[in-house]
Amino acid sequence: MKITRVHAKMVKVPLAKPFVVSLGTIYDCESVFVKIETDAGITGFGEGAGFGFVTGETNESVLGAIRLFEPLLTGQNPFAIEHIHRAMDEKMRGNGSAKAAIDIALYDIMSKAANLPLYQFLGGVKNRVEIDMTIGIGAPVEMAERAAELSREGFREIKVKAGANPADDAEAMRLIRAAAPAVHIKVDANQGWNVSTALTMLREYEKYGVEAVEQPVPYWDIDGLAAVRARSPIPIMADESCFTPQDASAIVRRGAADIINIKLMKCGGLYRAAQINAIAEAAGVRCMLGCMLESRLAIAAAAAFVASRPNVLFADLDSFNDFDDAAFVTRSFDYATPWITLPDAPGIGVEIEF
Repeated sequence: MKITRVHAKMVKVPLAKPFVVSLGTIYDCESVFVKIETDAGITGFGEGAGFGFVTGETNESVLGAIRLFEPLLTGQNPFAIEHIHRAMDEKMRGNGSAKAAIDIALYDIMSKAANLPLYQFLGGVKNRVEIDMTIGIGAPVEMAERAAELSREGFREIKVKAGANPADDAEAMRLIRAAAPAVHIKVDANQGWNVSTALTMLREYEKYGVEAVEQPVPYWDIDGLAAVRARSPIPIMADESCFTPQDASAIVRRGAADIINIKLMKCGGLYRAAQINAIAEAAGVRCMLGCMLESRLAIAAAAAFVASRPNVLFADLDSFNDFDDAAFVTRSFDYATPWITLPDAPGIGVEIEF
């Protein structure tokens, strides 16, 4: 089987409401979709969702990178996944979202050729994945009202954004725990604190049973992350500090995290995600699969990975709930809060209108 053609297009969809994190405010879902054709008549679909203040990419740069990769792909066997990743890395450093779009489409092709749903192709035996829902930064009372609403809807896991104002962060958590006493809570500071503030907030969050705190300090401060983890009463998760398998290796060597947040858009897709998870698992570090603002296509690929890897503890795969992708997603998974049920048809099970 050989790759014959690569198609790519950009899509921009407004969110139901702006989403606020410590790094900025997000108004739209912006993605680049890929369709890869083969001479066997099998087509694969992929998605790349760049985030300027996380991955350093834009829609335009993702599309441009995919066009640069197209000559590398044409004529290749889609099963030559390591060779293709090496070729993309030699052509262009970083650009994880563009590489993820190609990678996801290749895994769609491979699993279709194997006549297996992606989660089984990756080694999984279950097709249901429980997800959380994220609460953006806002007035503490409004955040608590949202937590109560999510609890009523059936979510058992929520993630709370923080890092903009420590006093508001503390008040929001107090109100959230009172409003939703039974939910499991993680907090994501998105690099918003220094070591001292992080330790103060962690002691505060301990009162409310917070189960993990994500990226409390700047991405580059691995020493700071390790210092926080050494004194934290709550498990610490690395997110923006971990893009590559090499980053994961550094984090586990330095004892900087209890959990690593793997995002396909950061690391370049399922192939690199498996490497990061293997490094973490060998060191006794658990993982979470997270997302950018991705449609059901990339979410399904990430959910298939969760379903195939027992070391993945959490699935923070909620972005498709924040906007309407029905205009371009023509086939999808089943969803009933808080469960994604992956299709048993061959491939990812999600397709995009081109």
